[in-house]
Amino acid sequence: MASEEHRRWDLIRETTDALVRTGLRDVGYRYVNLDDCWQKTRAPSGEILPDKNAFPSGMKALSDYVHGKDMLFGLYSSAGTKTCARRPGSLSYEEIDAITYAKWEVDYLKYDNCYNQRIPSKTRYTKMRDALNATGRPILYSICNWGREGPWIWGPEVGNSWRTTGDIHDRYSVFQNSLTCGRCGMLQIVDSMVNIAKYAAPGGFNDLDMLEVGNGGMTHEEYKTHFSLWAALKSPLLIGCDVRNIDDKTLSILNNTEIIAINQDPLGKSAKLVYRQRRKLWDIWAGELSPNAKGEGQAVVVIFNRGSIARDIFLDFALIMPLLPEAPPTSMLLLRELWEKKDLGYFRQSYTAKAVPMHGVVVLKATLKNRKAKPFTINLQ
Repeated sequence: MASEEHRRWDLIRETTDALVRTGLRDVGYRYVNLDDCWQKTRAPSGEILPDKNAFPSGMKALSDYVHGKDMLFGLYSSAGTKTCARRPGSLSYEEIDAITYAKWEVDYLKYDNCYNQRIPSKTRYTKMRDALNATGRPILYSICNWGREGPWIWGPEVGNSWRTTGDIHDRYSVFQNSLTCGRCGMLQIVDSMVNIAKYAAPGGFNDLDMLEVGNGGMTHEEYKTHFSLWAALKSPLLIGCDVRNIDDKTLSILNNTEIIAINQDPLGKSAKLVYRQRRKLWDIWAGELSPNAKGEGQAVVVIFNRGSIARDIFLDFALIMPLLPEAPPTSMLLLRELWEKKDLGYFRQSYTAKAVPMHGVVVLKATLKNRKAKPFTINLQ
């Protein structure tokens, strides 16, 4: 029988291999990240030591394996005296831990918030930022202080991303206040973004927590909604299911390259809520995208049916024209549906999405078309 340490090593190796085998690495999922419980104690010198029972070959060996698959390696720590699992944290050890991570060729650090001694977040997280920068190694810095103390305000000068809420729960809704939830449903996290989506920009993004797609707590349509909104809101897309045993339906969501392209758009602007039906039956989220190769303005539109029945949802182009620079009032838009992966045609003034499923979405890429363009059919709705 395989020992526990061999099983854990196999888990990491098999997960890395699965990202390659399924093609997920090649569509953009490049990081293999270890969360809590890899660390055991500290040496007399203060250097953090891995749990030898779980990782007998050490972190550098894991890093080398991941890098050998043309991927990137991430680790976890906490800006406190202990991690959330009561392993050694990095508070007061920032410099030596940063040097150790650089020695192990770490590419990503998730920095949690447990046992923080009530020291202000900005103070603690800035100290680790400075320590990481001093190593000279590029390490993506993920602030995870659960949305406390407004990280979207100070986060852009400290880290590359910042968590906006408590931990995600694999449910559409958990019926808690979206601003204070400890275990947040997908809907609560989306609602928490209404006033802070604007803070996303290249180099620093709101982190809505990991993707639950494929874990079984939501329907297929709800997972499509989850993925679509995370992408449009420019949240880091971190797979949270077991990719070694991924099914085709889950893979069809996670490898949708047109939705991933929205998330990775170079302009880096998050979608924002531009309309909410007053009884909260549906939302329209929209955001500016980079112009296409012809210089035509583009935007993403997520039509989200929050309700419990399928419904037709009307999109007034007045909601999205401000996102398209220099768009005259009579402009026509080419609409492409990104889950169906097909062009819907040219439209003027409005579009009606038909039978949007319960808790489901229609995701559109809207491209501004000049009136002088070659003749085309206009759909009037």
